[in-house]
Amino acid sequence: MATLVYINSENGLAKSAYEVVTYAKKLGDEVVVVTTGSQDDSTLAALGNYGASKVLVEKSVNGNDAQQLTRVIASAVELTSANTIVFSHDIIAKAVAPRLSVRLKAGLISGAIEAPNGSTIKVNVFSGKAFGNVSISSDKKIISLLPNSIQPEENGSACTVEGFEGNAGELKIKLIETKKPEGEIPLPEAELVVSAGRGLKGPENWGMVEDLAAELSAATACSRPVADIGWRPHHEHVGQTGVAIRPNLYIAAGISGAIQHLAGVNGSKVIVVINTDPEAPFFKAADYGILGDAFEVLPRLTEAVKKFKASN
Repeated sequence: MATLVYINSENGLAKSAYEVVTYAKKLGDEVVVVTTGSQDDSTLAALGNYGASKVLVEKSVNGNDAQQLTRVIASAVELTSANTIVFSHDIIAKAVAPRLSVRLKAGLISGAIEAPNGSTIKVNVFSGKAFGNVSISSDKKIISLLPNSIQPEENGSACTVEGFEGNAGELKIKLIETKKPEGEIPLPEAELVVSAGRGLKGPENWGMVEDLAAELSAATACSRPVADIGWRPHHEHVGQTGVAIRPNLYIAAGISGAIQHLAGVNGSKVIVVINTDPEAPFFKAADYGILGDAFEVLPRLTEAVKKFKASN
C-alpha cells in the first residue's frame, strides 16, 4: 500500500511540503508524491530526506483548475494503488479534496493538527474553540494537514523523480497573470507574526509593527477592519474570513480579539496581546498580556530584541 501526497511546486517547495511528507511517513506506508510544477529534479528529490520514496511530476497541468487537478490526482491514485491521500490544508486542498472525495468515494478529514494516533485524527472544531478526534471507515482516505501543525523530520531515504501524465482532461481555466507580494514571508508559513488593529490609529503608524517584525524576522498581519479601510493589504488580514495561521509566536497590538479574529489565530503556540483596555476579550486567549499603549510598548520591544541579538 502507498500514501499519496499532493504538492504544488510551481513556486518552489514551501515548508508545508516537507510537513505533509513527514506526516504521510508517520502513517506507515510507502510515500509517493505527485506534484504539478516546474522545479528541477534535484529540488524535488530532496523530499526523499523527509520520507518520500518517489516523486511523480506532471508539468502540463494548470494547478489553478481544480477539476483538472482532481482528475490528475485520481490518475496518480490509480497508478500507485494509494489508499490514503494527503494535502496541505490550503486553498488548493479546499477546492480539490472534496471533489476527489466524491470521485474516489473516500472519507475526508480536513485540517488535521497533529500526527495520527492509530486510526484517529485530531482536528479543530467550532472555529478552533475545541478539538475533535475523527476516524475514517472508508477504504480510501483523504486528509489535509493544517500548516505548521508538525515539524518536518529528516530521515535520509532515497527518492526517485519520474515524469507522469495524468488524465487531466479539458482545461477550463486560463491563468492570465499571477501577482505575489515580494520580499515578504507568506503568512501561512510564518513561524513568527506581528499583527495590529485599529488601535494603531492610522496606516502612518505601521512602521512600529514593521520594525519589530524586521528584528524578529517575522511576518506582518492585521485585523479585518484594518484591511477593509485600506490601511493594510487584504493578504495580511488574519481571522475567520481571512488567513488562518498557526505560528509559534503571535504578537497582537491594538486588537480587541473578536471571535472572528480568534478563529484564525488561536492555533498559535504562544499569543502575546498588547492593549490599553483591561477588558479586551483577547486577554482571555493570551498566553502573555501587556496592559499598555502600543505606541510605547512596540518600540520598547523592538529595542529589547535589538539588545538581545547584539549580546547573543
